[in-house]
Amino acid sequence: MITMMRFIQKMSVTMMILAVVATAAAGTEISGFVQGLYGYGSDRNNPVPSELTASEVRLQMRLESYSDAAEYFGRLDFVYDDYLEPEYRMILREGYLKFSVGSNVDMKIGRQVITWGTGDLIFINDLFPKDYQSFFAGRDDQYLKSPQNAVRATFYGGPGSLDIVYTPRFAPDITPTGERFSYYNPMEGGYVGGEGFIMDPALPDAEVANGEVAARYSKYIGTIDAALYYYRGFYKGPVGMAPDPADPATMTAFYPGLQVFGASLRSPVLGGVFWTEGGYYDSLDDSEGDDPFIPNSSIQSLVGFERAVNQSFTANIQYQNIMITDHDRYLETLPMGMNEEDEMYHLLTSRMTMLFLMETLNVSLFGFYSPSEEDFYGRMAVSYRFTDEVTMVVGANVFESADPWTKFGMFDRNDNVYMKFTYGL
Repeated sequence: MITMMRFIQKMSVTMMILAVVATAAAGTEISGFVQGLYGYGSDRNNPVPSELTASEVRLQMRLESYSDAAEYFGRLDFVYDDYLEPEYRMILREGYLKFSVGSNVDMKIGRQVITWGTGDLIFINDLFPKDYQSFFAGRDDQYLKSPQNAVRATFYGGPGSLDIVYTPRFAPDITPTGERFSYYNPMEGGYVGGEGFIMDPALPDAEVANGEVAARYSKYIGTIDAALYYYRGFYKGPVGMAPDPADPATMTAFYPGLQVFGASLRSPVLGGVFWTEGGYYDSLDDSEGDDPFIPNSSIQSLVGFERAVNQSFTANIQYQNIMITDHDRYLETLPMGMNEEDEMYHLLTSRMTMLFLMETLNVSLFGFYSPSEEDFYGRMAVSYRFTDEVTMVVGANVFESADPWTKFGMFDRNDNVYMKFTYGL
């Protein structure tokens, strides 16, 4: 398994180098940007080691190379980050080869970003990795989707299209670990961060059985885009707790097994777009629902609607519901003093986008509010395009909660503002 993963990584880098060398022999496009991002945390009680949330300069180079036989796509980031100590990083975000097998099958092999589903920043059947540290820091939206080393096959035909994705090595979400953003630790009874509290849960063993499989079957029925989904792998966050093998007296976080069956519909309605999505989360390590340290199985659903009010104003609204199965059994086994999770979780979101000054000024507001947990997460960004190449963004992330153990309350110390300058190449 490790050998296969390293092979895919090396192949991705090698293909990018070969594509650059072969620019004269094939149709090739090279583009990119230079960007400076600077962020500041506004909560003085945040236990992280720096009041900064971002201080970095990024150069991204994007390359597309076409030939009759195949297509190569590469996206490479060079980052200078001095959040704490000056650090230089080279990050291969994408590097894959795409080719056809016959007339009905497309293959994509290498490092790639994959996304599907209908939700706006709500992911039910999209169980590909997300980078929430980048999301909270104010990096571009593209960085919310984290890359993975995968093989993707797409089959086309009259009945619809089928996508199958195999990821040899489990790719988790990137969540706040305590280094740049703090989090609530129930074992400590408060918000933690900095040295001694950096969370680094172990990944599932690198075995063939621990690879991830995801599939989507989609078809248009009139104007309705309908899809069925399947996933087998692990919860994307370390939501399980178990005794630490090195110290059985303490608990350590891990990624429990997960299987998901889902469906979605998306269609134009009333001058806008309506979508709905659902999924059954089968918690493989707690199928009976009697282990309070592993999530129970659940049923998740989502409905949303978006419409352009006029040429300069677009708004949407979404409602998500999560129902925990075997909730009574969960309550029976819940240790005394442990926070109780409600059977039903409700979440409302809304995005509003406004354009001014001949669409050079963009104001975006996005809010998440849970009436069941009484917590809130708000995102605001104001973007001004000076020229086709130069853009400035000023934004903020705000967390509010009645309790610290809720979905957004656990990050309540991480309110921040940021400024970002981008020059397109």
